[in-house]
Parts: sequence; structure tokens; C-alpha cells
Amino acid sequence: MVADSRLPHFRALDPAQRIDALARIAALDEADTALLRQPGALPVATANGMVENVIGTFELPLAVAGNFRVNGRDVLVPMVVEEPSVVAAASYMAKIARECGGFRTSSTGPLMRAQVQVLDVADPYGARHALLAARDEIIALANSRDHVLVGLGGGCRDIEVHVFPDTPRGAMLVLHLIVDVRDAMGANTVNTMAEAVASRVETLTHGTVRLRILSNLADLRLARASVRVPAEALATREFAGERVVEGVIDAATFAAVDPYRAATHNKGIMNGIDPVIVATGNDWRAVEAGAHAYACRGGRYTSLTHWERDHAGALVGSIELPLPVGLVGGATRTHPLARLALKILGVKTAQELAEITVAVGLAQNMAALRALATEGIQRGHMALHARNIALVAGATGAEIDWVARRLVEAGDVRADRAVSLLAECRTN
Repeated sequence: MVADSRLPHFRALDPAQRIDALARIAALDEADTALLRQPGALPVATANGMVENVIGTFELPLAVAGNFRVNGRDVLVPMVVEEPSVVAAASYMAKIARECGGFRTSSTGPLMRAQVQVLDVADPYGARHALLAARDEIIALANSRDHVLVGLGGGCRDIEVHVFPDTPRGAMLVLHLIVDVRDAMGANTVNTMAEAVASRVETLTHGTVRLRILSNLADLRLARASVRVPAEALATREFAGERVVEGVIDAATFAAVDPYRAATHNKGIMNGIDPVIVATGNDWRAVEAGAHAYACRGGRYTSLTHWERDHAGALVGSIELPLPVGLVGGATRTHPLARLALKILGVKTAQELAEITVAVGLAQNMAALRALATEGIQRGHMALHARNIALVAGATGAEIDWVARRLVEAGDVRADRAVSLLAECRTN
């Protein structure tokens, strides 16, 4: 476990020095640090077993966000992301939040849905009752296919039956298996169970089973986070804290009422969530799909977060969304750096991973809203983007910081300007 997630002067270190510092803080051994130091930590032979037609591996930056305190525990957060400012923004908001108690989180149990689609049913409502009457039999049949999961305390818990009486294909019946998947993401488990009950479902309904597949709208597997920040903690040199609180709430209200704004607002939340999902080898497409579907649950696309002012004038933020993540199976076990990311996080359950991840999403959203409410999103973002522009111009080593600094000082972060500055740097 990490005793202190603060990373003083971490940005000033070079990557090798950061690895040394991280090893001390997170109690990494030599094998762990060797994975971080070597290029290509994912062997091609391993990659070849993960997906089809492998021709190599593709690397993205692996960073660590500091300052996070979640439910009273300090956490270092591995993030895989290519976009500048994401890690810095999350870390900075976590620094502000930790002085105010950090993030509080909770979650529901790890329940996933499998769907069994039934067509050609003459009496869909009668068939629905037939399935519900056979609930115990269906649950037992589903659980017969995964004795290991049942032995761990998981398994199929319940069923639901939904009727769609008038579709272009006639009446449609859909059986849901509600499955406790424990510390797995659960896709393979619920798909197998859906296959197992298909034949019996046909017999009971006198219909034809088509799809047997999980749903990525994991609305029974929710993760939540909240944060409370006094107004004075949000003040900048140019804006009083009360003005920042007001600006954040105004920006959040915009996202709540306008789907065009909500799309970008929620993308900013996923800027924090996706990098943690990728770093731990989980399925970010499933998480994205579920999050955006959940944002539409009221019939209109809206914000995944809520921001308000409490009785004392403090800013209070909260978030809730489906987060189907796992610690076992898939890339979480086969990718060496995914295993290391989980070790750095120090999580013991999939629910704990989901709760930390959703806290990062809330921090990222707070950073974006604070920037929008003050100097605008571009100033801070472009300051960090300047390093990328310097790299594109051909800068190396100390030239990168020199060129980036002058781009920012001039407020002119452009590739052609970077080329001119690089030539000046090399001439001098």
C-alpha cells in the first residue's frame, strides 16, 4: 500500500529517476522496475496470443497521477494516455481535494446482464410468465456452467423478462440473466450462461432463440464518487473562490441541459477514466459504451456529473456511472504492465478498482470545469501541448523544454514557430 500519494518534484525528474522514486513509494521490486525501464514490455509472442494477425506492438505513454486520496487511503494512479494535460490536471485536482478530505466513493455489487433474445412467440406475455415461473430452474442451469464462480460466491442471482410487443420482426421477448461476476469483467461468463439456458428457453416459450450475449449497459454495476471543496481552495490569482464555484456550476448546468455540450463534458470525464482502464488491461470500449448509454437513461443525453453549492458555499461534485472492470481474465492477466499497474494501485477487488477509477473521472471533470470557469481551457492545455509541438519540430533532449517554454511565454504554440525557435536554439 502507498503511504503517501504526493509526488513532490516528480515532474522535474527524468523518467529513470521517476521509476526509482516510484519503486520506493510503491514498494516495487527489481522485476517491476525492469518492466518500466525496458522498451516493449509486451513481448510480441504474448501479443500474438492476445489478438489475431499480430505484426508488432504499439506503445503509448504510461504515467502516474499523484495526490489521490480515496476513502481515506492514498493511491497512486497509473494512466495510459497520449493527450497532454490529462495527468497533470488529474493530479492537481487531487491535490486540492486531498486537503479537503479527498474523494469519497461507493459502488454496487459486480452484477452483469446476459440477454437471451426470443422471436416467433405467439403469446409473449404468457411466455414471459412461463420463464418467470421457471426462475429457479433457469438460474440453476446457468450456474451449472461455472462452478468456479459459484464457489467464489458469485453466479446467476436472478432473471428479468422484457416484452417488446411490436417490433419490425414481430413480438420479441428478452430474458436477462443477472450474474454476480465477482472480480471479473464478466463478458465470457455471462455469454456462456446465456448459451447454456438457450435451449430450455425455447422449450418454455415455444419460440426461437437468436442472440445470447451480454449487455454493456451495466446499470446494476455502478461506481460513485463525490468531493467537497471549499470556495477558497479553488481561488486563482485572477478569480476569487466564490466566482470559481459559480463558474463551475454554470458550466455544469450547460452540460446538463445541452447534449452538444454534454458530449464534450463527458468526454472530459472519460479522459480520466479511460487511461486507468487501459493501464489495467480492461475493456475501455465497454466502459465508454456503458457510460454514454447511461447518460441517456432519462431519454436525453446529459451530463454524468452533478455540481452544486452546499449550505456553507463549498463546491460539491458527484458522479455515478456503470464501471464493469475486472482483476482477472483477459489482458489484466496477460499484459505484464497491466499486472504492474494493479500492483501500483494496490487494489484487492474489482469494486475497489472501479471506485478509484470513477474518482479520477470526477477529478478530471473538476479540472476542466475550473479551467473553463477561469482562464479558459486552452491556456493550461496548450502550455503542456507545447512539448508535443517541440517534439514535432524535431527538438530533442534539453531543446524540448527550451522551445516549449518560449512557445508558452509568447502565447504562440504553433509548429512553424517551434521550427523557428529550434533553429534559434541550435544557432545559439
